[in-house]
Amino acid sequence: MKACIRLVLLLAIGLLSGSAVLSLRSQVDIPRDLPYEKVNTESRRVVPYASLREADVMWSRRIWRVVDLRDKQNQFMYYPKEPTNGRRNFMDIVMKSILEDKTLKAYDPQYDDFRLQMTTAEVARIGVDTIRKTLTRPDPPYDEYDTVIVNPFEYSRVKKLKIKEDWFFDRQRSVLEVRILGICPVFDKLDPNTREFRGYSDMFWIYFPDLRKIIANEEVYMRFNNTAHQITYDDVFMKRLFQSYIYKEDNVYDRRIDQYVKNGLDALLESERIKETIRNFEHDLWEQ
Repeated sequence: MKACIRLVLLLAIGLLSGSAVLSLRSQVDIPRDLPYEKVNTESRRVVPYASLREADVMWSRRIWRVVDLRDKQNQFMYYPKEPTNGRRNFMDIVMKSILEDKTLKAYDPQYDDFRLQMTTAEVARIGVDTIRKTLTRPDPPYDEYDTVIVNPFEYSRVKKLKIKEDWFFDRQRSVLEVRILGICPVFDKLDPNTREFRGYSDMFWIYFPDLRKIIANEEVYMRFNNTAHQITYDDVFMKRLFQSYIYKEDNVYDRRIDQYVKNGLDALLESERIKETIRNFEHDLWEQ
């Protein structure tokens, strides 16, 4: 009996000492990776939109545009491929918010009005390649067997983002303003066997006002003043610090530019024409 009590006491002492060691290790200061004490930015809140009434919108135009992450000005959304120095790429933030944290909703890519919500299982299956192969066993009698190889989706395959936004003139404040409504990642479709490029495919739509609450605490890399002045993904989208081109504007036929302009250069010029139309509308309001 005494031996049992002694054994229990020894185990208890061992557990207490182990927890004490862990607590001491957790209290050890981690070396600071900056020459100064960084302000805690994990509690940032989004800047709310200005109040807008339907009666104050005297003019509006819906625009769809593409952000190519391979563009030099947009590469901060594509890199780093792995989390580095507290920074994450855009798709890593989005996918973990949908699949792990469950703080973001994904909507069917066929409907950009967010009418059909997707489940996490449907999102997890996007871009996953399943290959059925017949292999030969390495040991005698070297018989053949069927197997299934699953290639998980790589976030680096997302090379473009589609953005849906509304431009409008608020006569109450006398300003021309733009508000992003949704973002749709676009990934490269690859042949499961040869890994050759087979075109682009939309993943899902994200409601941007919900996304703002997440990306307001995610910092991005600044090319010219990275360590001294940090901005977030929310700053990037709200301040329009990205390069893009228009591929569609609202029209009676609901057509994209490439559906009525076949030449690539002419499509780019049409995109610039739409951009100039919006800019000229604002300028013409103040001309005498």
